[in-house]
Amino acid sequence: MAKKWSLISMLMICCFLFSGEFVLAKGSVVIAEYQHDVTGDGKREMITLHGIPYSNDTKFFEKIWATIQHGDKQIKIEYEGGYEPKLDFADLNHDGVDDILYSSATGGSGGLYNYALHSLKNFKVQEIPLPTQHIEGYFENGFKATILIPGLKPINLNLQDRKEDYIRLGLFQKNGTLNEPTELMIDPIAFYEIVQVKNKGGAGLKSYRQISGAYHADGLGTVETIWYYNKGKWETIHTEWKSRSK
Repeated sequence: MAKKWSLISMLMICCFLFSGEFVLAKGSVVIAEYQHDVTGDGKREMITLHGIPYSNDTKFFEKIWATIQHGDKQIKIEYEGGYEPKLDFADLNHDGVDDILYSSATGGSGGLYNYALHSLKNFKVQEIPLPTQHIEGYFENGFKATILIPGLKPINLNLQDRKEDYIRLGLFQKNGTLNEPTELMIDPIAFYEIVQVKNKGGAGLKSYRQISGAYHADGLGTVETIWYYNKGKWETIHTEWKSRSK
């Protein structure tokens, strides 16, 4: 009986105990496992990405979290739910230790992703805000549009090839007069990828942000920006507008 109880106790400790709390969630699965030094001690930590599927017939995870095992210590970081969650590693804040970049697809028509960036140097969790940018865009008379992007000259678009659609929607009159002031559809940043930044000697992020016209599928183009983290803030290294023909 003593041996049986000892085995049960060991299983309970291994599966449930985490910093004095029971944390094994019902229905949770291991999504991925990584071995990477994210604390800066020169040793690779075991990093496990966990999730709880929304249902048995979907690939959407309603809850996602990572556990980082460092000796007898463990850290838990919770993330937004999504599809195809993963972790990437790079020294994005340039403190000599790789950070953890989480991503998962939202599954919406806009192709948006959830992201979170954390530093764990010296086993201290610090969330690093991701870069953002202020962009404005609006329609103008004559089946035209203007987009204002920091660091670039105003972008003027001729949308004559879409005028029939815009007239049908009541956005413009047949003579090209705009029926009322209307802004363009400017999505949040949809996607980040880790890149090496030239002349900086380190890693940065490249963001992609879609701008649409009257509706989301009416894509006008994408704003692509390279960012570099310096002294606690993101700097814009390069921004480019890539127009998309209908």
